[in-house]
Amino acid sequence: MPSHPLRVAVVCSSNQNRSMEAHSILSKRGFEVRSFGTGSHVKLPGPAPDKPNVYDFKTTYVQMYNDLVRKDKELYTQNGILHMLDRNKRIKSKPERFQSCKDKFDLVITCEERVYDQVLEDLNSREQETLQSVHVINVDIQDNHEEATLGAFLICELCQCIQHTDDMEDEMDELIQEFEEKSNRPFLHTVCFY
Repeated sequence: MPSHPLRVAVVCSSNQNRSMEAHSILSKRGFEVRSFGTGSHVKLPGPAPDKPNVYDFKTTYVQMYNDLVRKDKELYTQNGILHMLDRNKRIKSKPERFQSCKDKFDLVITCEERVYDQVLEDLNSREQETLQSVHVINVDIQDNHEEATLGAFLICELCQCIQHTDDMEDEMDELIQEFEEKSNRPFLHTVCFY
């Protein structure tokens, strides 16, 4: 078992729904957790599929919330976006980009394969300094409120199992295989080095 709490990063595209739901649950379970997005901008659903609300990563959750209330409070209440932003602003002030963070984690969990590829590209482009390993695991989670909640509990259960292994390096592949069978979802796993 690791001698310190597992340092976990959860990453989706915009650091709004899936990563923030997992961030919320993991932090309540005592994990040292941060959440991120990998996109160039933060995108939230708009009045039509081809009209998303696009924000810079520097925009706070409060600013996004207030902007959407001003645009159409009824629509964004009905589709759950205001509720999600309300949760987010209680966790941290604004979304963060994974590529801008130089902190080191034991485990980086991504919520879709495209984000997994972006995280690997970023980690592999960094100069290796300490050769500390970081396990990058992808768990595909659809980007809706219900799947984000189910996915967050699955991520939490995975983190709890990893936290209680005697040798994370030795047991990871077997543990991931068990989770694939149990959840009936494919997982991707790669080890990178800082």
